Amino acid sequence: MVSRVLLLAAKDTIAYSTRPGREAVASGAELLDTLPRDLLAAEVVVEDVLAEPSWDVTAATMLGLGRRVRAAGTDDGYDGVVISYGTDTLAETAFLVDLMAGPAAPRAAIVLTGAVRHRDELSADGPRNLASAIAAAADPALAGAGAVVCVDDELHAARWVSMVDATTVRAFSSAPYGVLGRVVGSRVEMLGTPPPRPPEARGEPESDVALIKTYPGIDPVLLTTVVDAGARGVVLEGTGLGNIPVDLFVTIGDLTAADIPVVVASRCRTRPVGLSELPAPAGLAAKIGAIGARGLAPEKARVALMVALGDDGGVAAAREWFDQLALPGSGGG
Repeated sequence: MVSRVLLLAAKDTIAYSTRPGREAVASGAELLDTLPRDLLAAEVVVEDVLAEPSWDVTAATMLGLGRRVRAAGTDDGYDGVVISYGTDTLAETAFLVDLMAGPAAPRAAIVLTGAVRHRDELSADGPRNLASAIAAAADPALAGAGAVVCVDDELHAARWVSMVDATTVRAFSSAPYGVLGRVVGSRVEMLGTPPPRPPEARGEPESDVALIKTYPGIDPVLLTTVVDAGARGVVLEGTGLGNIPVDLFVTIGDLTAADIPVVVASRCRTRPVGLSELPAPAGLAAKIGAIGARGLAPEKARVALMVALGDDGGVAAAREWFDQLALPGSGGG
């Protein structure tokens, strides 16, 4: 039986032509037409998605993609879903889609892809990435693995993948974890075990969560400013194992008392443990109510907090949600 795959075409670099006088943005159908039909591994249905460039994407667009993927794998019965998207925020959007997939994850493969080169550049990487993504989404071997990023024939778990190089087609890495698999011809060759499924989303995720990079001498007013502007939660990008300046502690305590969760991630790779489990003096922020990101990179901790705050959740809901990430092998970033 031929697999049915939904292609959600969100434009960006994979769809852009930039030669003078020939500037254009390809539709999903036009992208599909660049691929030899005899090489397509599935029956593909195309839906064009009205979306901003990924470097300027809104939370509403990201959440809309997550909802559509969930419906495609449950209500619509697709065997797989492919999202063609921009590379700038591909990793965090893939993780948000993964968090929102719920019952769609075991039923359908979910694959996001993009391109570093425009479609009219020499050796454009988009057509190959799209063909491989469709092949991966059509292969039953990938169902249940959760959302993955397919680039350069490699399959990366959404939880672990990061964009590490904006200058080459080998732009993504899962290090220190390995790739989940690779696309060989029209089939998936699995090479590793997917991370455990994340906690179930509670209702509609919160769209307004701030991400602030800490630095020596940071003014605590930055935290209260984003909350006054409407943020329902804050993620702080700390250093090392999850350290943040002590000058922020009083403000974090005040926000926690007001039921505004503050999650501490790190600019570094860290282990998937809570702040209170870290050796002293690391993790001091846990004593005044901060929540550890459990090894997630800051941008992924932000989308995780969006999901944790669904159904008007607060500090207790966020803490419980992040605690459920503390599973064997469940680190990543």
